[in-house]
Amino acid sequence: MTPASFRRIALSLPEAVEGAHMGRADFRVNGKVFATLGWPDKNWGMVKLATELQDALVRAEPEGFKPANGAWGRQGSTMVCLAKANETTLKDAIRSAWRRASAAKPKPRAKKQA
Repeated sequence: MTPASFRRIALSLPEAVEGAHMGRADFRVNGKVFATLGWPDKNWGMVKLATELQDALVRAEPEGFKPANGAWGRQGSTMVCLAKANETTLKDAIRSAWRRASAAKPKPRAKKQA
């Protein structure tokens, strides 16, 4: 899997948009991030999964998937080594992350003060 393939899959999902946070590409739906690219370097991505799915992926493909450090990882943020993750598994993981984010309530927009 390449960063370009990861990006293509993420952006193929309905209403998914690419943004950026701290110089890294992120992918959002309803204002919620479901995946990122390029952290800690260009060889990695991240998907926000249900903890049960994260656990299953880490056990099935420990070279391709690992929990992010700290509280983020305990909440389902899952690091993906792009070169080692199975492509079909990663496609399913990105879709699952998108489904979770799309089901969440949209983020309220900040009100402008006059």
